[in-house]
Amino acid sequence: MPSNDADKNAAPPLPEPLRVPVADSHTHLDMQSGTVPEALAKAASVGVTTVVQVGCDVRGSRWAADTAAEHDSVHAAVALHPNEAPRIVHGDPDGWSRQGARVAGGDGALDEALAEIDRLAALPHVRAVGETGLDHFRTGAEGMAAQERSFRAHIEIAKRHGKALVIHDRDAHDDVLRVLKEEGAPERTVFHCYSGDAAMAQVCAEHGYFMSFAGNVTFKNAQGLRDALAVAPLELVLVETDAPFLTPVPYRGRPNAPYLIPVTLRAMAAVRGIDEDVMATAISANTARAFDY
Repeated sequence: MPSNDADKNAAPPLPEPLRVPVADSHTHLDMQSGTVPEALAKAASVGVTTVVQVGCDVRGSRWAADTAAEHDSVHAAVALHPNEAPRIVHGDPDGWSRQGARVAGGDGALDEALAEIDRLAALPHVRAVGETGLDHFRTGAEGMAAQERSFRAHIEIAKRHGKALVIHDRDAHDDVLRVLKEEGAPERTVFHCYSGDAAMAQVCAEHGYFMSFAGNVTFKNAQGLRDALAVAPLELVLVETDAPFLTPVPYRGRPNAPYLIPVTLRAMAAVRGIDEDVMATAISANTARAFDY
């Protein structure tokens, strides 16, 4: 049968439902096709009964807070993504972000954006401040100061409001751990889309940081991630989609959504050599503890 390019954009089929309901600890419903009620119903039909909707900029964070206020099964996280802070300060003439081209706003514009994140973080249905952190992959040297200043501010906001901190760490492990140490991490800190190795997993475990694994733990070249998952304490492990990104194998390259959590969770249970119900039970309790719901 000839392959069809349309298949690459088609939604993957529904997986076998989980027997123990779990949460998707990190998703971007605002970047997925279809309506929020449709996405939540599809997820619930396979045992994914809770999602954490994550903001990446002021507009997205307001949307996350509003969506969580409307749906009991949605909790919000609000923040300026690490790549957003340099764009606010230095501008974005190429319009890479979803807001299109932007002019430089300087430190004052970053302060204004952080003040809005602070306001949103106080809302009861906002359970976390994130995704914040450092990204050395996309931000060059000229953007590092803005990025680190933003990260430190988010840590302070999370601690002051008693909310979890959700970290985006891309090619920046040492610097992220350094800033957390210098500022003092919030009581509940989550490494979203955990990307470190087994040695870093042991450092995270020593500090009680949660490690959330996404669909890339199923990728052929991701043995380092599976090694990290194998040594991470079970009580600190979460699962996420980061949808619409990081769709697990065998659907890699197609759009991701919360209903595909069972695919990743089953792969994680196999890495740990435990029953999927044991894995799901632990992850369900861990996510509720991490986000205090």
